[in-house]
Amino acid sequence: MANFCGRSHLDLEWGASQTEFMSHIYIKLDFGTDEEKAQLARHKLDGWKQAFRLDKRLQYKLDRPESAAGEAPPKAEAADKPAPAAKTKGKTKRKSHVAGTEESAATPNGKVSLLVRLYFSSHEKLSEQRWVARIPSEEPFKSASPKVILQSDPEFEKADQQFEALD
Repeated sequence: MANFCGRSHLDLEWGASQTEFMSHIYIKLDFGTDEEKAQLARHKLDGWKQAFRLDKRLQYKLDRPESAAGEAPPKAEAADKPAPAAKTKGKTKRKSHVAGTEESAATPNGKVSLLVRLYFSSHEKLSEQRWVARIPSEEPFKSASPKVILQSDPEFEKADQQFEALD
């Protein structure tokens, strides 16, 4: 056995943390005024999150810059309407009423964009590359002019701040 000056290598201090930085990538999707496609895209992302267990790795937020003030009153009305429908004894009536509230919620006047954040660790680079390639190529996202924003891009800071500011 070799003796290293009476010191063990396991108790030496490291200069930097051993925890690696997890980079993230943003994908910005602009749906214009098509709320229905934005909701379809959101539903597809939810399905992927659940099916592939991507809870913290794939996050998204809807951005409605122009209609943020006008969005609150329709939601309050929609919340009041289902209560009387619950008292009726017909399943068909309830289904048609729910479909009616979805239509009223799907017709706001403002633009809708979706900001997707992919957050993979360094040993998951292959998964990250696959999702960066898959999301913009799927149908509800393809028509929304997807823009991939990497950390090296100049608008990354703006996208990061926008994502943190959205609810």
